[in-house]
Amino acid sequence: MHGIEKNRIFARNLSQIRKNMANYLNDVSRTFGEYLLIPGLTTKKCIPANVSLQTPLVKFHKGAVSRILLNIPFVSAIMQAVSGPDLAIALARNGGLSFIFGSQPVMDQAEMVRKVKKFKAGFVVSDSNLTPENTLADVVRLVKKTGHSTVGITDDGCPNGKLLGIITSRDYRIERDDPQMQVKNFMTPFNKLIYGKSGITLTDANQIIWENKLNTLPIIDEEGRLVYFVFRKDYDNHRENPCELSDENKKLIVGAGINTRDYKERVPALIKAGADVLCIDSSDGYSEWQSDTLKWIKAQYGDSVPVGAGNVIDGEGFRYLVDAGADFVKVGIGGGSICITREQKGIGRGQATALIDVTRTRDEYLQEKGIYIPVCSDGGLVHDYHMVLALAMGADFLMMGRYFARFDESPTKTLRIGNNYVKEYWGEGSNRAQNWQRYDMGGSQSLKFEEGVDSYVPYAGKMKDNLGITLGKIKATMCSCGATNINELQKNAKITLVSSTSIIEGGAHDVILKEQT
Repeated sequence: MHGIEKNRIFARNLSQIRKNMANYLNDVSRTFGEYLLIPGLTTKKCIPANVSLQTPLVKFHKGAVSRILLNIPFVSAIMQAVSGPDLAIALARNGGLSFIFGSQPVMDQAEMVRKVKKFKAGFVVSDSNLTPENTLADVVRLVKKTGHSTVGITDDGCPNGKLLGIITSRDYRIERDDPQMQVKNFMTPFNKLIYGKSGITLTDANQIIWENKLNTLPIIDEEGRLVYFVFRKDYDNHRENPCELSDENKKLIVGAGINTRDYKERVPALIKAGADVLCIDSSDGYSEWQSDTLKWIKAQYGDSVPVGAGNVIDGEGFRYLVDAGADFVKVGIGGGSICITREQKGIGRGQATALIDVTRTRDEYLQEKGIYIPVCSDGGLVHDYHMVLALAMGADFLMMGRYFARFDESPTKTLRIGNNYVKEYWGEGSNRAQNWQRYDMGGSQSLKFEEGVDSYVPYAGKMKDNLGITLGKIKATMCSCGATNINELQKNAKITLVSSTSIIEGGAHDVILKEQT
């Protein structure tokens, strides 16, 4: 055989070998810590007071507006140690959204959703009602059960019975009054009530409350039946929290996490409880199980129930979930502070690289289909400026666990360890959480190995105080980039890679800090 022919055979065999090899990506897997923003022109209008952080949560057609707009680009992680009802209420009051964790019984999760939806509203259907024949003991039991101090007294004890009076905490003293005293003997009777008629606007109802120095205004229909209550505290809350995220009924907006196992039972219960948006919770969302879950939800509820999916780390995974019906897509595998998926399974990607890849595909999809799919960056945020980088790289909003776990409103205990106060924080992939559904790969129902750790985070106090500082930093950085909204930031931001040396240069260096002496 001639040398030329041997070379041809060798080249053909080498080509065949290469066809059978793995796909190698040319880019380097990079984190947010490897980038910095370069300032743009700061015009006179670029001041923090003019910066809007409003951003879309779910998909919408080009030229339209998303049906849910976040007032700040923050959502809390779908985790036991983060997203309980108290944090969901606090975050919604400040303009963000929580996804109540799904690694719990269906009815328990639904009750948490219900608690958030009942926290405040404009017109409230009374769920605390008795008859005049009931006793003070009945009132005390009902208040303890519902947590509501205002009780509607109707002829039949039903929410829409004929209104005969109301009871508030000012009408009795538990330590002094007889528990068997009948309600009719200490309620405020109807003839002494100031009330509104059905059809009144919320603005007019609040005006009556203010003019008459009321805490509660009952609304009745033409037959004198109780329809709603309007509460002064809800108006006060809204004035104190102008960025509050609420629906058309002035109820706080809340999300809920679901899995790909019991969704046929869980989804209907969450929707009945009032969940505004759902999100499939999985460490690796590029799967047929997520596709099946999305398609079932869309077949049952159409577009009335928005649902997000993920997590993915490349454009291919993004397209797969969008084609299955996802209303937004979460990006990130292994970048969370308590996540060890990369260490355990060797899968993942630097969060910055993953986000750049997915948002590029998102923009291509918009050009092709005329539909914008919001992207959520989940994980990899170490410093506050990383949040601005993530938004500049194309994320519409950020999902965070560690950040929110530090606050009073998170559901975990505050402990003192040595001279430091901390809060417990564990991953959904830890043995403590036992959330095997999140890491489900089919087959038997068990957590084979951990993909998360059990840890502590420094206690930081109330959410509102810390959130104000973080949002202040974000707005200041956006102004330095010449942007007064997230869309402008994404269009105009200039981003540069940094060397390890320049990272050191960016912090305090070559001095002795007084706090260390």
